[in-house]
Amino acid sequence: MVTRSVRPETLTFSEKKDQFLYRHRQVVKGYAFISPYILFFLLTWLFPLVYAVWLSFHEFETLYETPRFVGLENFAMLLKDDLYIKSYGNVGRYMLVQIPLTLILSLLVALALNNLPRMRGMFRTIYFVPNVVSLTVVAVLFTSLYSPSMGLINYYLGKVGIPAQQFLNSPKQAMESIALMDVWRAVGYYAVIFLAGLQNIPGEYYEAARIDGANGLQQLLRITIPLLNPTIVLCVLLNGIWGFQVFMQPFLMTAGGPLDSTWTPVYLLYRESFQYLRLGYGAAMGLVLTVVILVVTILQRRLVEREIAY
Repeated sequence: MVTRSVRPETLTFSEKKDQFLYRHRQVVKGYAFISPYILFFLLTWLFPLVYAVWLSFHEFETLYETPRFVGLENFAMLLKDDLYIKSYGNVGRYMLVQIPLTLILSLLVALALNNLPRMRGMFRTIYFVPNVVSLTVVAVLFTSLYSPSMGLINYYLGKVGIPAQQFLNSPKQAMESIALMDVWRAVGYYAVIFLAGLQNIPGEYYEAARIDGANGLQQLLRITIPLLNPTIVLCVLLNGIWGFQVFMQPFLMTAGGPLDSTWTPVYLLYRESFQYLRLGYGAAMGLVLTVVILVVTILQRRLVEREIAY
């Protein structure tokens, strides 16, 4: 059946009214369906963000005190806060260890799982288990493992002639030790992501490469890595964003020490806002951190992302 389009000028007033009401009802229905998300967005994201911006220009030390406007004073204090500036250096040390190791190990695990079709489900679950274990439990476990005197790690290092390490008690090793703990915890999560990316690569590419005489390493470097670029970008961005938000690990394991070597921006934000009740200063810290994460995310994407032609 062929339907003819009707010109608007040929419609009667009643027909135009019916069309307008129909479209209006469709729009209302659409907004009604998405209204829960809009409400959730307003209450949990937009309102807190606007309030944080307003709060960053004010200060009050108790919840019952009237906020007083201080302008850019909170942001000026951040530039003079040596500990806050050092916290970004601590996070940088953390990410220099955590991101490369996590990506390399999770990719190797994903490659191994991709070649084990019969036992893939079981091993995928085994590797993913550390990611679902409570971070508090993991922190307590690794604090015990890192103990200089009674930790199992130093015990086995002594067996191979390596002197006992201070780990969490050393300013030079504490942040790196926390990063290694997070590598152990995150490998399974990113391995699952990489495995999904590997399974989306057409097998014809590997068949053509084998016909042309390419070995396994050449296939990895010329086919697998380039075609996994979108997955690699995703993993780098997630690692970078979560790296700036490290809080529970130093809070539970080192309390910011030793010698302030494990303070992070989020940990300082927590201390200023909820322990010292300097809510305006804490809000300023949060806004600066948001801008830093945004800038670093854009830079990471520009450095890592490549155009791939399938």
